[in-house]
Amino acid sequence: MLLFAAALACAWPGDSLLTPDHSEGISRWSWLFLGFLSAAFLAYLAALFLIRQRAPALVPILAVAAALQLAPLAAPLLLSTDAYTYWDYGRIVAVHGGNPYSDEPSAFPDDPAYARMGANWRDTTTVYGPVFTLASEGHAAAVGDSPAAAAWVYKALGALAMLALTALAAFLGRERAFAAAFVGWNPLLAVHFAGGAHNDAWMMALVLGALALGAVGKRQWAGAAWVAAIAIKWVAVVFLPLRALEARAQGRSVGHLGFAVAAVVVGALASWRYGTGWLEAFGPLAKNLREGAHYSLPSRLSSLGIPHDVAVGLFIAAFVLGYLWLLRQAWRGRARLALCADLVLLATPWLIAWYAVWAVPLAAVEDDRTARVLALGLCAYLLRNAVPL
Repeated sequence: MLLFAAALACAWPGDSLLTPDHSEGISRWSWLFLGFLSAAFLAYLAALFLIRQRAPALVPILAVAAALQLAPLAAPLLLSTDAYTYWDYGRIVAVHGGNPYSDEPSAFPDDPAYARMGANWRDTTTVYGPVFTLASEGHAAAVGDSPAAAAWVYKALGALAMLALTALAAFLGRERAFAAAFVGWNPLLAVHFAGGAHNDAWMMALVLGALALGAVGKRQWAGAAWVAAIAIKWVAVVFLPLRALEARAQGRSVGHLGFAVAAVVVGALASWRYGTGWLEAFGPLAKNLREGAHYSLPSRLSSLGIPHDVAVGLFIAAFVLGYLWLLRQAWRGRARLALCADLVLLATPWLIAWYAVWAVPLAAVEDDRTARVLALGLCAYLLRNAVPL
């Protein structure tokens, strides 16, 4: 915890580049941050080993997790402008009466969110699902013109989502203390959700919520939770066929009615508010995938001289083969969702540090050593990502 606190302290000096609210600075603080964060991650790995060996009580594990996940709320916005991008998309409809699925932020250049949002998104319509867009509209109306309030509310929501993920992992995991620590003690996730305010933890809290609701027999509500997760970020849909095949193999009923009703309600609300534009959010998302991100494995491969499109094609083909194998596993009664998330992260051309949350909570609750090793390895690999050096 002290190592993590030291990492967060590196964001406070006025010449630190760790917060997007500082336009100029020096890289010394970034190097110190990365050093402390790496040391905290090593301590996290050691703690997981000890917890697995000794099986401590759950309450102290949850208390430490809460302290770690809430600590970045005392720091400025970290490593990303995404909170301001969400704010801008919300303001397009809440303030300007536009449509974030058809109107680009550059149509409103005088908006206070526009100067602060990521430059790469200023000419791009939103890529997020309608549940998140509706939430961002409400957020924009609530915080008004205050950048500080806009960022802090998204940070707080990210922290709450991580606390929910920790509690759900403890509920679903066979080794409850280990599962809670696997999620809640991860410093990379704390940095990018309570610190960076990203929305991926919202999606995964709903995915684990769906699993928990199914586990207690609330299958219709579980179906609704799946719809909400997919309607925040589309990637959640990749888990659903595996879960459905597993249920069929095990003779377990599923919440078809809950899923259908929720899908109709979400679709109706989205169409009423945004027309049919929300159905086209895959367009700008596909553009990002074509361009790629530096830390993705396809981009790493293309840096060796292989054309980017060829590298992407190779990884997508490998993922398709892996996914077919996972479908076969699910048909036989075992939905390996964590391994699926790992394969998505390995294959995607757009890989960013906070995407690790797609895999970590699922790896915590499934008894799958391969998936856990891959999830932790990806976290270690992504520690450096987004740190301005």
